[in-house]
Amino acid sequence: MAFDQLTFRSHALRRMFQRLITPSDIRHVLRTGEVIEDYPNDSPYPSRLLLGWCDNRPLHVVAADNEEELETIIITTYEPDPDKWEFNFRKRKI
Repeated sequence: MAFDQLTFRSHALRRMFQRLITPSDIRHVLRTGEVIEDYPNDSPYPSRLLLGWCDNRPLHVVAADNEEELETIIITTYEPDPDKWEFNFRKRKI
């Protein structure tokens, strides 16, 4: 689930700036991406890792939903490292 209201944590904003990832990219991943990992024990809200593609660029977005406030919180985002992720960026390498 993703709500229309997005809240960007300061960490996410720093990483977006460093990695040239735009809010539009984040919205695209939230709309079209797939959840590849769930973190149900995260606090204060369960979160998830999504994989999405912006043109030919893979992006990972960690997001959590605050259902009470109807907001999606963006925790961080990055382009997955091929040395740490399988070829399709859906599974971590062991």
